[in-house]
Amino acid sequence: MKLFTIGYEGSTQAQVLDRLKAAGVELVADVRAVASSRIAGFSKTVLGESLKAEGLDYLQLRALGTPKAGRDAARKGDVATMQAIFNAHMQEPDAEAAFQQLRHVAGEKRVALLCFEADACGCHRAVLAGRLAREDGVEVVNL
Repeated sequence: MKLFTIGYEGSTQAQVLDRLKAAGVELVADVRAVASSRIAGFSKTVLGESLKAEGLDYLQLRALGTPKAGRDAARKGDVATMQAIFNAHMQEPDAEAAFQQLRHVAGEKRVALLCFEADACGCHRAVLAGRLAREDGVEVVNL
């Protein structure tokens, strides 16, 4: 089973959609804490409608987003601090419930985790994908 991740930093919506479709993704799991964007086409409603028009499902999992302090650390390039903050956040019941929801859909469909950062290594989606790889044996593909 494969799990995809994608960041839209530096990309247009059309480019992201093309990469998702080329990979055979069926559902985009938006793991941003804040699902609005200054970049055209990536706010929750517009993105969800655009994905639907292309035959892809959309699921917003806000509880799997990075808390503000973690986002601030990521912007500064402090990946270790971001990961520590995010790992602490994942101990919260809402975050764990959302993770279990992600695990369930990833077992049924070809899922891509979506966030802003182009480099998955500097993004919390790598933490989520890594946990699914360790616990469920999924192969992670960064688009």
